Amino acid sequence: MTSQSPTPGLYIVATPIGNLSDLSPRAASMLEAADLILVEDSRVTGKLLSHLGIRKAMQPYHDHSSAADRDRILARLASEVVVLVSDAGTPLISDPGYKLVAAARQAGANVGAVPGPSAAIMALTLSGLPTDRFLFGGFLPTKEKARRDVLDELGAVQATLVFYESGPRLAKSLSAAADALGDRPAAVTRELTKLYEEVATGSLPDLAARYADAPPKGEITLVIGPPLDDGPPDDAAIDEAIRDALATESPSRAAKIVADRFGLKKNDIYARVQELKS
Repeated sequence: MTSQSPTPGLYIVATPIGNLSDLSPRAASMLEAADLILVEDSRVTGKLLSHLGIRKAMQPYHDHSSAADRDRILARLASEVVVLVSDAGTPLISDPGYKLVAAARQAGANVGAVPGPSAAIMALTLSGLPTDRFLFGGFLPTKEKARRDVLDELGAVQATLVFYESGPRLAKSLSAAADALGDRPAAVTRELTKLYEEVATGSLPDLAARYADAPPKGEITLVIGPPLDDGPPDDAAIDEAIRDALATESPSRAAKIVADRFGLKKNDIYARVQELKS
């Protein structure tokens, strides 16, 4: 597939997120030229290589890889072409590859990339939500409080939010997002590029109700629109939000949650919290 071998070094190569036809010719050439392919799961990458008719040495590289593992990889970069792939999509997006890239750069090794599919970007473009500013949040935490903390923190950002999610966790994440962010528009994208690709759009409460008792299968990307521009909130809405927050949170925490939600100063909301309590 290639007539000239690439310069030795580390190459970050994007692979399909579902449809194998999405692999670029340049990515296929780089896989064929590799002396070593670093993979999350050799069974997954092995299927892709088999589809291409390529046989190459593979080595695991994932969350549990050690500093010693990285050192052994770095030692090969001066004379060999080492390709880093993930199970699907663009490496380093919600996986630990950045540590290897940072170490390779610090060591003065050649680092290159072959761009390609990304579920986060595809979901964003399909959602119909603003794309001029967006924030990728990876996976929301599993624990309820940690998940709420993240949603409270990111909910004030004037940007569309993008999260990866799984079917069994989706309902809880949508419910938490609806509670924290209100009636924002959102999209649940599933099985992108595959036969049963699906994009469901609606408000966060509507989507939470849709998936409450029907967890979907497959890989999921959740896209949530930026804060709604409804003008300054009225006092009644603020007071209601404060009372809701005080039901489960301390006064200080409730003030922060409400301030973040409405884009107001925490000190002002805390003063109102004290008034309501008294």
